Amino acid sequence: MRILLSNDDGYFAPGIAILAEALAGLASVMVVAPERDRSGASNSLTLDRPLSVRKSGNGFQFVNGTPTDCVHLAVTGLLDELPDMIISGINLGANMGDDTIYSGTVAAATEGYLLGIPSIAVSLASKTGNHYGTAARVARDLVERFQRQPLRDPVLLNVNVPDIPFEVLTGFEVTRLGRRHKAEPVIKTITPRNETVYWVGAAGGAQDAGPGTDFYAVAADRVSLTPLQVDLTHQHQIPAIRSWIAK
Repeated sequence: MRILLSNDDGYFAPGIAILAEALAGLASVMVVAPERDRSGASNSLTLDRPLSVRKSGNGFQFVNGTPTDCVHLAVTGLLDELPDMIISGINLGANMGDDTIYSGTVAAATEGYLLGIPSIAVSLASKTGNHYGTAARVARDLVERFQRQPLRDPVLLNVNVPDIPFEVLTGFEVTRLGRRHKAEPVIKTITPRNETVYWVGAAGGAQDAGPGTDFYAVAADRVSLTPLQVDLTHQHQIPAIRSWIAK
């Protein structure tokens, strides 16, 4: 089995190294990741300049582009053989609810899914990163399950793992995305050169976080697995828009 790893924290991030080590005994592992932190890059492709690929001392390949660039380059020409699975992570920080729209971690997995390859985004739901090993064991478990029983169709799974010891986890739960409140206001500051600059505000708190959501599962110390799709069509509004445009 061949597994391609990527992320949005950069090839030097601890999460991807721990993930590669955890999966090494199960499959042939290849790493193609961004050269720097590209958190929040979403599904952007770099089209205004050429991209370069370099190799670090530990064998990881890194690209001066986005997470989507990394997976796209790897699958469409960089690798001699197509991977059987793509895993993006381990991200430092949750990717739940509305986060998935902006997430470079989810974007890397989404690109794999769009290219017809089963793909998983794995995030450690904290900012401290105390238990990367827990997320790595979860990822390994999912790969082993896939090896025993491959899914019929390409799948895009968004996985969020509580930042606790593996033995303390209370199980796995298949969930839907929750929702957040709107983001906090931008932060306005003045530089030493007296220029006004703005930092994007923090994400809002959870709004829809009831039973069945990713927020609820992680808060209950369960691993959240959310199957995602790429179709953004608002199916329920089609009749209303048809009626509106016909008038």
